[in-house]
Amino acid sequence: MSSHNSGSPFAPHTPEETAAMLDAVGAASEEDLFDIPDGLRFDGAFGIESRSERAARAHVDATLGRNADLAEFLGRGHYDHYVPSLVDHLSLRSEFLTSYTQYQPEVAQGFLQALFEYQSMLVELTGLDVANCSMYDAATALGEAATLAARLRRVSGETVLVPDLLHEGRRAVLENYVEGAGLAVESYSTDDANADVEALADRVDEDVAMVYAENPTVRGTIEERLPEIGDLAHENDALFVLGTDVLALALLREPASVGADVVVGEAASLGLGASYGMGLGLFACRDDYLRQVPGRLVGVSEDATGRRAYTLTLQTREQHIRRERATSNICTNQAWVALRTAMHAATLGPQGLVDLANDCVTATADLAERVDAIVGMRAPVHDRHHFREFVAHTDQPAAAVASDLEDEGFAVHVVGEHEIQLCTTETNAARRDALVEALEVVA
Repeated sequence: MSSHNSGSPFAPHTPEETAAMLDAVGAASEEDLFDIPDGLRFDGAFGIESRSERAARAHVDATLGRNADLAEFLGRGHYDHYVPSLVDHLSLRSEFLTSYTQYQPEVAQGFLQALFEYQSMLVELTGLDVANCSMYDAATALGEAATLAARLRRVSGETVLVPDLLHEGRRAVLENYVEGAGLAVESYSTDDANADVEALADRVDEDVAMVYAENPTVRGTIEERLPEIGDLAHENDALFVLGTDVLALALLREPASVGADVVVGEAASLGLGASYGMGLGLFACRDDYLRQVPGRLVGVSEDATGRRAYTLTLQTREQHIRRERATSNICTNQAWVALRTAMHAATLGPQGLVDLANDCVTATADLAERVDAIVGMRAPVHDRHHFREFVAHTDQPAAAVASDLEDEGFAVHVVGEHEIQLCTTETNAARRDALVEALEVVA
C-alpha cells in the first residue's frame, strides 16, 4: 500500500512496513508490482459529463430505450414467471437486505426462520431429507453433486455419466468442477429426448461414480423411465442425481420415489423470473449425506430459555473450517434469493403451485398444436409430454426463421439446423397469438 494511505482503516500499513514488504519482494516501489498499459491507466478523469439527477435519469432512459423490445419465448434453463409484488415489498425490507450473512443468530432469527421454511419446502417437494439454501445456480449445484459423489465414492469409478443433450453451459461448469476431483464426464445417448435406458445399461459399470438425468429435460420433455435409471445407478453402486426445477416439482413425481440420491437444479424460476445469469441452485439429498452437503444449512434448536431458535449449522465449507476438510469452496450467500423463492412459493400456496405447473403443461401443448398446424412447421418434434417448452421442426433453415421472428419482435432459441425451441409461461401468454401469426408468415 502507498504511504499516503497509512492510517486508513482499509490500508493500515505505515511507510516503514511498506518499505519492508517491498524490500522482501525485491521491488523499488509499488508501481513495479503492476504492469498496466498506458492506455488503460487512470489519468485522473472519468470523462463522464456532469448531470443533475433528472438529466441523468433521462439520459439512462434514452439509452435503454434503444434496446430491442422483443417478446421472449426463451427457456432452456432460465424461466420467466410473474413474481408477485408482495415478494418485492417484503424481501426489500431493510432487515432482510442488511442481514447479508446470518452468522449472528441472535439478531437474524426472522431471516433464519424464513430460510428454514425454504429448506422445508424443498424437502417436501423432493421427498428427500435435507436441503440447503445457498448455491449459485443449477450448473454449480450439479458440479457440487459430482464432487459429493467423489467424496462418497463407493466404487473405484471415475466417470460421471450425463445425457448427451445436457446444456453445454452446465456441462462446461461440471467439467471444471470435476477436474480436481479425479473424475471424467462422459455422455450416454438419448432417444427422442429421453434417456436411452438400454444403451445406458450397457454403459453403467463399476467405473461409474454418478449417473445424472433431468426431468424436465433441456428440451422440455418429461423423462419417463427415471426408476429404471435409478436402479441401474444403484445396482452399480453409483450415485443417482436428478436435475429438475422447483416449479416442476409441484407436479412431477417426487424424486425420492424414483430413487434419486441427490436433487439439483434451478429454484430461481420462482422469486426471480428470467434473470439471465442470476440464479439459485437447488440442492437436496438423503440424510446419509448430511455432513457432505455444500453451502448453508439452517437448523432449529432451543435457546437457554427453552424457546425455539434457528441457527446456521454444519458449516462445512472452507470459510469455516480447515480447507483440507471442507466439502466445498462455495462461499456465496444466495440466502436473499432463497428468501424470495420461499416468499413466492408461500404466496402461491400448494394449490397455486400445482395450478401454475399444470398451466405449464396445458399451455405448452396448446401452443405446440397451433404451431404444428402451420405450413412448414412440425411440433412438437418429440413424441413426449412437455413442460413449459418444446422443440419445433422448421422446413426453412432455423436460423433464418429465428432471424425473421426477431424482425417481427420475437426471440426464440435455435437448437438445430431445422429446429427452434419455444418456451411459454403466463408472462408471454398475451403474445402467443401474435407469435403464431408471425410464424405463419416466416415459416
